[in-house]
Amino acid sequence: MKDKLSSFGTTIFTVMSALAQKHNAINVSQGFPDFNCDNQLIELCHKYFSSNFHQYAPMPGIIELRETVSKIIQICYNKKTNPETEITITAGATQGIYTAISAFINKGDEVILFEPAYDCYAPAILVNGGIPTYCKLNSSDFSINWNEVASKISPKTKMIIINSPHNPTGTVINKNDVENLILLTRNTDIIILSDEVYEHIIFDGLTHESVLRYEELFQKSIMISSFGKTIHTTGWKIGYVAAPEHLMKVFRKVHQFLIFAVNHPLQRVIAEYLQNKENYLGIKVFYQQKRDYFVNLIKGSAFEIMPSQGTYFVLLKYNRISMLKDTDFTIELTEKYKLATIPLSAFYHNNEDNKLIRICFAKKDETLLKASQIINLLN
Repeated sequence: MKDKLSSFGTTIFTVMSALAQKHNAINVSQGFPDFNCDNQLIELCHKYFSSNFHQYAPMPGIIELRETVSKIIQICYNKKTNPETEITITAGATQGIYTAISAFINKGDEVILFEPAYDCYAPAILVNGGIPTYCKLNSSDFSINWNEVASKISPKTKMIIINSPHNPTGTVINKNDVENLILLTRNTDIIILSDEVYEHIIFDGLTHESVLRYEELFQKSIMISSFGKTIHTTGWKIGYVAAPEHLMKVFRKVHQFLIFAVNHPLQRVIAEYLQNKENYLGIKVFYQQKRDYFVNLIKGSAFEIMPSQGTYFVLLKYNRISMLKDTDFTIELTEKYKLATIPLSAFYHNNEDNKLIRICFAKKDETLLKASQIINLLN
């Protein structure tokens, strides 16, 4: 039997979390909070799980949640979307990404993606017969080299995947990036798949340059987001996709046969909870405080702290401490020092090693304090 993904093993997140559990290490590797969600969400769960909402939701998602999403998009990006035809609720962002790639990528189609890249993109491209075309982000600041992107576009280019705020680097695209993307794809049939799962987690007064802000870009884009990142419920696996009707029609053709419908009562919970704007607009302040707290704890360490402009990740460069490969260094950190992190090489198709590790700061303050104490011991 031919294995379509024979070159891919178990994801690094599963590997490092298992290693953390085995060695009783502090787990700042996998990207999820170790604190509970808002009590109001739990109360709403009781409300809707006690009601008669236990059968299939509509295939695109309940209209109440799609209308809520449409309002959020209007508030955040000054963009009007049709909740009936331009928004679909998904079983998490990963499902939305996979569905979008499956809907539009055929054998031989090329897809441009930027490395370091979140690890679900390339497998989805390959399993659908597509060809990943890699563009490397600049090593100094992880910005996009648009001249390289232009050189990689060919008649076979069907899609470009962008991700901002960016996992794993914590960088964000700016208006100049958007302008370059618009110019490069103007008068082409290239689709933009925009992974914006951290759309509400952006720091230092920066603006999230969503594809939803730009009409020309929106008309050729599929925007992916995640409620789990926004309301601290990654285990609920519910997200949304926004796209113009002509693209959404194609997306839903695959979506209906992939999962059909998403958890019904939890959709109602989220729809009611997000009526309060502060429940999504306030999250950037919450996580900036987490970032600043953690960075201040380790600023005197031997690690070089890379700037984090968004997400709940920060990269640490360890070349002043060790010359081990990042995979070996993270294993040593876990086994010897009881701190589990993620090696950045896992986000490159050729496992490029830049002596960088990723840490998730979406943790309780006491967890971050314990992690910092270990980090400050290393020299």
